[in-house]
Amino acid sequence: MLKTMVKKHGLKVLVIPIVLLFSSFVGVSYLFDKNIVIMELLLGGLNQNHYSPVKLDDTFSEKVYDLYLKRIDGSKKFLLQSDVEELSKHRKNIDDQLKAMSTDFYTSSVNIITKRIKERETWYKEYLSKPLDYSADDIYETDGEKSEFAKTIEESKKDWEKMLKYQVLIRLDDALYRQESAIEKKDTAYKIQSFDSLEVNARRLTIKANDNLFKYYNKLGSKDRFAIYANSISGTFDPHTEYFVPKEKKKFDQAMSGQFEGIGAVLQQRDGLLKISEIIVGSPSYKQGELKAGDEIMKVGQGSAEPVDIANLEMDEAVELIKGKKGTEVRLTVKKPDGRIKVISIIRGVVELKETFAKSALLNNKKKIGYIYLPTFYTDFTRTGAHKCATDVRKEIEKLKKENIKSLILDLRDNGGGSLQEVIEMAGLFFPKGPVVQVKDRNGFIKVMEDYNPDVVWDGPLAIMVNHNSASASEILAAAIQDYKRGVVIGTPTFGKGTVQSFVDLDYYLMPQFDTIKPIGQVKITQQKFYRINGGSTQLRGVTPDVKLPDPYALIDLGERELEYPMPWDEEKKANYSEFSVIDYDKIKKNSNLRVKKNEQFVLLEQRSKEVKARRDDTKVSLKLEKFRAEQKSYRDQNKKYEDYRKEIKGFEASLLEVDLAGMDNDTSRTGRETRWVKNLAKDVYVYESSNIVGEIN
Repeated sequence: MLKTMVKKHGLKVLVIPIVLLFSSFVGVSYLFDKNIVIMELLLGGLNQNHYSPVKLDDTFSEKVYDLYLKRIDGSKKFLLQSDVEELSKHRKNIDDQLKAMSTDFYTSSVNIITKRIKERETWYKEYLSKPLDYSADDIYETDGEKSEFAKTIEESKKDWEKMLKYQVLIRLDDALYRQESAIEKKDTAYKIQSFDSLEVNARRLTIKANDNLFKYYNKLGSKDRFAIYANSISGTFDPHTEYFVPKEKKKFDQAMSGQFEGIGAVLQQRDGLLKISEIIVGSPSYKQGELKAGDEIMKVGQGSAEPVDIANLEMDEAVELIKGKKGTEVRLTVKKPDGRIKVISIIRGVVELKETFAKSALLNNKKKIGYIYLPTFYTDFTRTGAHKCATDVRKEIEKLKKENIKSLILDLRDNGGGSLQEVIEMAGLFFPKGPVVQVKDRNGFIKVMEDYNPDVVWDGPLAIMVNHNSASASEILAAAIQDYKRGVVIGTPTFGKGTVQSFVDLDYYLMPQFDTIKPIGQVKITQQKFYRINGGSTQLRGVTPDVKLPDPYALIDLGERELEYPMPWDEEKKANYSEFSVIDYDKIKKNSNLRVKKNEQFVLLEQRSKEVKARRDDTKVSLKLEKFRAEQKSYRDQNKKYEDYRKEIKGFEASLLEVDLAGMDNDTSRTGRETRWVKNLAKDVYVYESSNIVGEIN
C-alpha cells in the first residue's frame, strides 16, 4: 500500500533541525558535499518519521555493514578476505561516523571495490579466449551466501574461472538441447553445427555478458554508489524504506508499456541483474501469462532473430531492446525463481484498460456459482470519474445475482493491493456496517476504519481466493472476511505486507541557498502498520487460509519473511465486532483434503513442491559437461510433468455472462481474449476446488 505525501502536509518536523544546522555552519565546506547533505536529510527523515525508528548504536552499525557488504559483493567474487578484514574495522562505528556526518567507511569501501573490479576486468577475456576443458569434475557453488571470500588473488581467479565455466555450460547445454530437439523433430530449417562451433559461440556470448557486466560497473557514478550505501542504512529500518536518486526513482516508476504500450513489465536492476518487479495488469505480458515478478531476464530476441544476451545491461539499454512496435514479437529468455530457464514469446501491444478492472464469469459445478476476478484495488485517484473497484465489484455481483447464482468466489490471487478506502467499501458489500481494519501510526494512535453503509449486496456463501502474491489491501479484505467468519479463505498463505509507505521528495526540505545541489532524490518511508480486527497484524504472517491447497512453493520461504530486516509481527486489542459463525469449517476442510488427495493435478503440485525445495537447497553444480547436461536433462524432464497440469476438468464449466458478451459488440479481439480466459478458468484446479468448497456452504 503506497500513498503519496502532499507537500503541505509533509514532514514539517524535519524542516526545523535541518535549517538550524545549515544556518549554523554557512560557509563550512562540508556543507557542499552533496552526500553529507543527503545523509543528514535521510537520517532526519527516517528517525523523525519512520513508524519504528532504530537507535543509532553498534547493533545498527553491524546491520548496515552486513547489508552493505552483501549489496556491493553478494556473490563474493570481488572482495578478498583481507579487504573484508580491513573494512570490518568500521563494523561497529558506522553509527558514530553518521552522527559525525563522516563517510569514512563508505569512501574506503568504494576505493577497495573499485580496485578489485578493475583487477578482474581482464580475467574473463583471457580465460574465455580458448576452448575450455569440460572433462574435469570440478564443483561450483552458485549461492554466494554459502561461499567464502577468497584469501588470495590466485584463489579469486580460480573462483572466477569456475563461475565463467558455469556460465558457458548454461549456454552450451541450451544450444545442444535446441539442436538435439531440432534433429529429433526433423526440422530441416535448422542449421546443424559442430560441437566446436557451438562451444565457440557459447564462450562468445559469455564474453559479451561479462562485457556488459563491467560496462555496468564502470558506468556506476558517485550518485549510484552512494545510493547503495544510503539504502543499506534505510534498509535496516525495514525492507520497504528506500532512498532513490532521481534517475532510479524514474526507473522505479518506468514500465515497459509507457502509455500502456509495449510488453507491460516493470524492470528492477540490482547487483548487475535485471529482474521483473511488476507485471502491469492488462498488458501483453499479463495476457500472455508466463512472465512473472521475480523472473530474471537473461536474453532478448526480436522474433526469430538470435537473442541478445543482456545480463547486466543498463536499464535504459534493456528497455530499448524490449520496446517495439505494436504487433511485433519479442522473445525473453528468463530464469525463474526455482532456477528454470524459459523462453517466453510476447506480442507487443497496447494495454486494454478494461482488462485492469474487475470481471466476472459463471461457474457450473453441480450448482451455479459466481466468480469475480479482481487484479488490484484500483480507485479514482484523479477524481475525474475513473473506475473504483468497490463500485465495479458491486456491479458484477448484481449481474451475477440476476443469473441466480448460489455462491460467490472473489479471486484475489496475485493482487498486490491498492486503495485502502476501496477495501473498506468492498468489505461492506458482504456484511453490515462494522470495523474492517485497524491502522496504527508511530505515536501509537490506532484508528479503527469502518464501513458505515448497512447495505449488504451479497449475503450468500462466499469464498476468497488468495496466494503468496496477495498482499497489503488483499490481505486486509481476506482477514476481515476471515475474522467475521463471513466466508472461507482458500489457497496459500499470503505475502505478509502489513505496512504503509509514503514517498517524500527531499528537495522540498532544502533551503534556497542549496538549490545548486538539487535534485537530491526521494525517500520512501514506512509510517503506519495494519492490524486485523481480531488484533493481530497482517505484517510478516499475512493471512493463513481456512483451507490450504497444495502449492509448488510451499516448502520455501516467500513473501515478507524472505526480505531483510522485516518489521515484526505483533498484536493490538481486538476491535468491537460480532462473528457470523454459520460455517462448519472443520467439515469443509476435511472434505477438501479428501478431494485434494484424489486429484491427480494436486498430487502433481504436491510433488512439485518437494522438487522445487530440493533444487533450491542443492546449489552446487558439476562443471563436467557430461554430468552438467545430465542434471539439466533431469530438470527438464521434471518440468515437462508440470507444464500441462492445467487440463479440462470433468463436470466443471466456466462461461461469460450474456450481458458481457453483448457489451463487446463486434470487438472480435476482445471476445476472443475473454473466451480464452474462461476456457483457462475451467482448467484451473484451484478455482475448481474453491467451487467445491463454496458449494458446500449452506
